[in-house]
Amino acid sequence: MSGRGGTALTAADTSPGSPPPEPSGRRKRGVSIGDVARLAGVSSQTVSRVSTGHPRVIASTRERVLAAMEELGYRPNNAARALRLGEFRTIGVVLFTLSTTGNSRTVEAIADHAAAEGYAITLIPVASPTQDDVLGAFTRLEELAVDGVIVIMEVHLLDAATVTLPPGVQVVVVDSDAGDRYAVVDSDQFDGARQAVRHLLELGHRTVWHVAGPTGSFAAERRTNAWRTTLQEAGRRVPPVERGDWSAESGYQAGLRLAEQDRCTAIFAANDQMALGVLRALHEHGRSVPGDVSVVGFDDIPDAGCFHPPLTTVRQDFAEVGRRCVERLLRQIRREAVEPGMALVPTRMVVRHSTARPRRGRQST
Repeated sequence: MSGRGGTALTAADTSPGSPPPEPSGRRKRGVSIGDVARLAGVSSQTVSRVSTGHPRVIASTRERVLAAMEELGYRPNNAARALRLGEFRTIGVVLFTLSTTGNSRTVEAIADHAAAEGYAITLIPVASPTQDDVLGAFTRLEELAVDGVIVIMEVHLLDAATVTLPPGVQVVVVDSDAGDRYAVVDSDQFDGARQAVRHLLELGHRTVWHVAGPTGSFAAERRTNAWRTTLQEAGRRVPPVERGDWSAESGYQAGLRLAEQDRCTAIFAANDQMALGVLRALHEHGRSVPGDVSVVGFDDIPDAGCFHPPLTTVRQDFAEVGRRCVERLLRQIRREAVEPGMALVPTRMVVRHSTARPRRGRQST
């Protein structure tokens, strides 16, 4: 009779690769990580890496371990592992909104790099940027058991005297001016905007008009400051700021106003979605791009090269921002020294067909 269908055991049931049978009358013990390791012919450490999704396992070995887990009915006890090792292999991500390109792509990059290190992420959205909501998010993360937290707050919040993060929590912050208190990672917003304005000035435009992001946003503030500073340093007139909210619709509304400015031959939009709205407004008013008006965006979203015309823009390296966030947080989790301060990721111009030299006699003044 087969050992799988009755009480008798055959020689195959006691092969060296199988876990030893339990003595008669004794309660059967659970399958251990060692049982899986013996059946798969690997170390217990390799089984642990496979169970946590660690990427540094050879594919054939991973398949062998997974097959052994399936055959033995093994299920990793992550809660017990966390209690034993004092870690949960989970990173919390607190953020105000996922609707913006920068936030969504940063979260995607964080998830990718966390997974590469064998960590999962838990996402906690904050309804509004207030002290109570931020602390509420941290309370939820404590209940969900995370090893550290990445805070993505593009609005003025952490610099307010009344808003602080709970003490003792391992934290990295994205897009903030809180570098004197926390480890902060961000794209070099100021230099990216400076590159955009200089590109337009070097083409021969006398000044550059600006469609800014919303008030209260660090990214919008840095890009606007860079636009203004670069014009002032070049001795150029600083036009009035048009204000948007990152959406293409707000860019379209700003573009309608700018299309009526005959002197406007160059526009720097604070993100690509608003630049898309500007392009539509200019087209509807019969002003060609780049013949009459040059337009530069910011972000280099995947569709930027498919705009009409393909958009000149500033590229942010979201993958590198995510990598540095995870790297700095894991150093804190591992009790390595991480000093507060800002880590800036370089940006660069991507020149396409939405910018050109102004037509003679059409330079902005």
